[in-house]
Amino acid sequence: MTDPRNRGTSSPPPTLGEGCVRRYDPDELTDENGTEFPGAAELWEQVKQQPQPDDEGEGESS
Repeated sequence: MTDPRNRGTSSPPPTLGEGCVRRYDPDELTDENGTEFPGAAELWEQVKQQPQPDDEGEGESS
């Protein structure tokens, strides 16, 4: 960047589909797109094991 007043630019990766089924093209995603998440499986297991809050007012004695 030679001119400090120039704005930075970025562009999203290519997409597939249209409308509600539009998604990023998995074949075009790279590490630079932030697709690596090595701890995803461990995080998912932690989230699944957390107790879920009961529905409001159910099971409580007044």
